[in-house]
Amino acid sequence: MSRQRIRFVEARTARAIAIIGAITLLIAALALGIAIGTLFARSHLGEEQALMSRRSYEIEALGRINAALIELAPRVEGLSAQVNELHDFDAHLKAAHGPGNTTGVHDVPPLPDSEGPASSLDGAGGPDLAPRLCGTGRGASGTPRQRLKSAQRTVDCLNEAISQLQTQTLAHYASYMAFPGRDPAPGARSGSPYGNRIDPFTAHLSFHPGVDLVAPTGTPILASAGGRVVQAGEHGGYGNAVDIRHADGMVTRYGHASRVLVKAGDYVMPGQEVAEVGSTGRSTGPHLHFEVIVDGAQINPFPYLALFRRKPNAQS
Repeated sequence: MSRQRIRFVEARTARAIAIIGAITLLIAALALGIAIGTLFARSHLGEEQALMSRRSYEIEALGRINAALIELAPRVEGLSAQVNELHDFDAHLKAAHGPGNTTGVHDVPPLPDSEGPASSLDGAGGPDLAPRLCGTGRGASGTPRQRLKSAQRTVDCLNEAISQLQTQTLAHYASYMAFPGRDPAPGARSGSPYGNRIDPFTAHLSFHPGVDLVAPTGTPILASAGGRVVQAGEHGGYGNAVDIRHADGMVTRYGHASRVLVKAGDYVMPGQEVAEVGSTGRSTGPHLHFEVIVDGAQINPFPYLALFRRKPNAQS
């Protein structure tokens, strides 16, 4: 009995040990699988986070570059338009001053030269080298992050170059905008010219110090150039008149207005409406009396107006 009981106990213990061992192995395998899965998941999650971080940086960098390019585009367009306008006017001015010209444009002073930024320096110099272009460095190689940084440096370089060009162009363009000659009454027909004429009131020979531009009452009168209003209102025989001071002390005068829209001290831009055509003062009918005054003397406005009148296209 004792031996059987021992064998039975041993058999039962062996089976229990086997069962417990199997369960232990199963639990160990399960735990190992969970551990491996966890490690793999953490590794995969880390890769995804790193990838997301890189993508987030690249998207943000591309957004900044795109925004900078969008901001640069209108600046380049505006600068190009200003330079083209200055170039066209300069060519027109040189052609008008050329030999064989009979329009009197040679009496018009040239566009005032504007001092460049270097004029305020005590000294300037150095070797005469070609300009360094933006984006000439390594831009098409390297990692995406390196390429983005290179693109950002190119955009920054373009921004600085455009800013310098705008600064240099601004002074010249400001002088051009303050140069009188733009039509103060578009669509008006020519009346009495500048010079001696038979006075419409006395029928005697008299001097007419401006040009008359005939238009209906209420027609807009536009500033011929940018400047500061130095007189606005009643002005003797001119009736309601506006005087605008421009570059180099030049003044344009707009007389016989039915209504004045500005006041002394106002700054106006070229083409801005300053008054309306009328027949106030010493006038026989609605028109604009336009003068150009240099150093206190009324000179012929026609050459100034001729500068801004473009010849019609030969194909039209």
